[in-house]
Amino acid sequence: MWKIVVGFVLFAALSLFVIMKAGDKVDMGGEQHGGDSLHVPAAPASGASAAH
Repeated sequence: MWKIVVGFVLFAALSLFVIMKAGDKVDMGGEQHGGDSLHVPAAPASGASAAH
């Protein structure tokens, strides 16, 4: 029983450490499919291949 408590305390401490180090950079939103998602258009074709 005490091993479960020690494991939980260690996991909680590690989780808090990661959250505190990451600060506001953690995105807990999961996959984004709406207007908030960042979409970068594909780079245009190079001039040499477009000339053909």
